[in-house]
Amino acid sequence: QVRLVESGGGLVQAGGSLRLSCAASGSIFSIYAMGWFRQTPGKEREFVAAISWSRGNTYYADSVKGRFTISRENGKSTVYLQMSSLKAEDTAVYYCAAGTIDVTTTLVPRYWGQGTQVTVSS
Repeated sequence: QVRLVESGGGLVQAGGSLRLSCAASGSIFSIYAMGWFRQTPGKEREFVAAISWSRGNTYYADSVKGRFTISRENGKSTVYLQMSSLKAEDTAVYYCAAGTIDVTTTLVPRYWGQGTQVTVSS
């Protein structure tokens, strides 16, 4: 089992920045990649970004390319999502996830965090 704990959500003005963190514990040797999804009420959870644990290959949804940066700190088993130039439409609950990368280069999650709210005011 893998436990994921997110932190760093909050309220920010449009155009601002925010950094999310996700710390993994447990059987992290079984993880190929970690990343982030987000969800707003009434919509499906959507992929945001992912990073492979060993090589650090990164993957992004088109909607966040050039604005969000995902990184990892292997020694701390932690993944970060640096969000810049935030827009009102980035408002969502952001979920950390761990799993594998599929042929469409999105994260296929096996484990989920509890979620953290990000609100961007316009």
